[in-house]
Amino acid sequence: MIVTPTAIAGVTIVDVEAFTDARGLFARTFCAEEFAAAGLAVEVAQCSVAYNATAGTIRGMHWAGEPVRETKLVRCTRGALLDVVVDPRPDSPTYLRHVAVELSADNHRALFIDAGLAHGYQTLADATEATYQMNVPFTPGHDRGLRFDDPRLGIAWPLPVSVISDKDRAWPLLTGVPA
Repeated sequence: MIVTPTAIAGVTIVDVEAFTDARGLFARTFCAEEFAAAGLAVEVAQCSVAYNATAGTIRGMHWAGEPVRETKLVRCTRGALLDVVVDPRPDSPTYLRHVAVELSADNHRALFIDAGLAHGYQTLADATEATYQMNVPFTPGHDRGLRFDDPRLGIAWPLPVSVISDKDRAWPLLTGVPA
């Protein structure tokens, strides 16, 4: 695996090193030893899948609030999506900045997202599926979020929004929050 840090501490791109032959491709997508050597603390307690029927669907921007320390490893297993991570930590040098990474079934790329970072994505193709490996089970009542279209974040989603949950549309804007 090839592990590449991004401009936001705690967000890491994980690319596979594929071995190909006449049968196709084989690659490791997770190795606890390699993750630990790269400083990525991943203990898998829950795996989930999200299927999105329509291109332009947005899920996010979510994170788990204290005391939950949820890390995620997100991979697109069908279709394609633009994964966006925002840093909502007020004491961070990258506060309210974001990184965007395309994940697709073709590029086999994953994104490691450390605890306390807001995560969301927009599907770029119909019938897109994403898998999540998380270090803790979902804990109701600790979910936090940012508005996907908050002007303070400046996220340039590549497609018009086709589907979004009422909850994701209702997160408050950051008006009055220091930049």
